[in-house]
Amino acid sequence: MQQVKIFKSLESDVTALEEEVNTWIRKSGAKIVAITGNIAPQTVPAGAGDSLGKGAFAPSDVIIIVVYVKPS
Repeated sequence: MQQVKIFKSLESDVTALEEEVNTWIRKSGAKIVAITGNIAPQTVPAGAGDSLGKGAFAPSDVIIIVVYVKPS
């Protein structure tokens, strides 16, 4: 039976997210069916409206969805 595992992090910590996913794959022994992901833009933090041109955006959320089959 296929199952789903969801990982979430911030774009500023993508390297740690990658390591988390890879570690889980190695340790679980799961057979990966599919991996997909998305990055969601964030709104400007409160009080940062006057500095839009200065990179005042919060880090975006990154989500990775892994469809897998448990090892027998």
